[in-house]
Amino acid sequence: MSVPVYLAGLAVKNPSDHRLAKIKRLCDAVGLADKVRPLGKGGEDEVVAIKLHFGESGNDTYLHPTFARQVVDCVKAAGARPFLADTCTLYKSTRHNAVDHLETAYRHGFTPYVVDAPVIIADGVTSRCYEEVPVNLKHFATVKIAQAFRSANAMVVLSHFKGHAFGGFGGAIKNLAMGCAPQAGKIDQHGRNVVISPNCIGCGQCVKSCPQEALRLEKAEKGRRAVIDASRCIGCYECVSVCRQGAIGVDFPNEYAEFAERMAEYAYGAVQGKEGRICYLNFLMNVTPQCDCAGWSEPAIVPDIGILASTDPVALDTACFDLVKSAPSLVHLGEHEPHSCGYDKFAALHPNTRGWHQVEYAESIGMGSRDYTLEII
Repeated sequence: MSVPVYLAGLAVKNPSDHRLAKIKRLCDAVGLADKVRPLGKGGEDEVVAIKLHFGESGNDTYLHPTFARQVVDCVKAAGARPFLADTCTLYKSTRHNAVDHLETAYRHGFTPYVVDAPVIIADGVTSRCYEEVPVNLKHFATVKIAQAFRSANAMVVLSHFKGHAFGGFGGAIKNLAMGCAPQAGKIDQHGRNVVISPNCIGCGQCVKSCPQEALRLEKAEKGRRAVIDASRCIGCYECVSVCRQGAIGVDFPNEYAEFAERMAEYAYGAVQGKEGRICYLNFLMNVTPQCDCAGWSEPAIVPDIGILASTDPVALDTACFDLVKSAPSLVHLGEHEPHSCGYDKFAALHPNTRGWHQVEYAESIGMGSRDYTLEII
């Protein structure tokens, strides 16, 4: 049976048909109120985690805080108590610990005065607050999930759908997987097979980005080139993201597929115990080549499409992938014509990645279905 995925386009039919109204309609369509409404007796609180990405410093395409505020209002209207949350990053950034992460969130407008809810870093000050969750799957027997997400009674997952240098693309599944994991869980999901190709120009950007000082520059036959100490590498792949030459990758293609599988297993663990109490919104706006973890924002690869919602993260990410695939390109992508449609733009942006495998594998482990029906609201 097809899973409904709801799409609100961005065209404005009348003055009251603005984006915040569309978000409210989507929340109603997926039954958000019933999913977050308090179930306890005697006035027991219902604490609801709103999972989103606050954006790296220098990035300006993360979700707008007023979008989160609209979801906060919907949760409060149902009688529940929301909080906004994300986890610390594995690599050096303005979100590596809870103090810096909160400051970055506030600078990007995610203050209690704007979003009308507390902002919490779910894995604690130094990313050590988490629980082991049994999954018993191919890659993991247990996964590490940030304590605040485990403690929440329900979740609303807000994801900016965009490209990713190692995952191909990032949507609801990646938001659950990397976003609900502490640093130790992020290490679990990443491999440690970084290699540097001969086209390295020795610019040194990867050296600056490495949180473990695993990279250094050495003299080469022509100038300098980066080399890596594999024993120090933690597999954060920040070097892959910052390399503008495409000179850094992994040493065998299967690693990309296994990365997708490890993410799916972590996403599976993130939703355990909240069956029937989660809904998802994906924003197909500013579909950039890189994740919001990048400290910059590049031009969108397709026109803005709309906002989508579902109770099934697999169906939702599949629908988003299909819509981006069928949209005209705004930039030249490899061998394809600039405005051609109908191909995997993320694979063109990030060769060898296995973005589509995220949804295939997530379906195989019971996270949802790729069979969806798109309903325009």
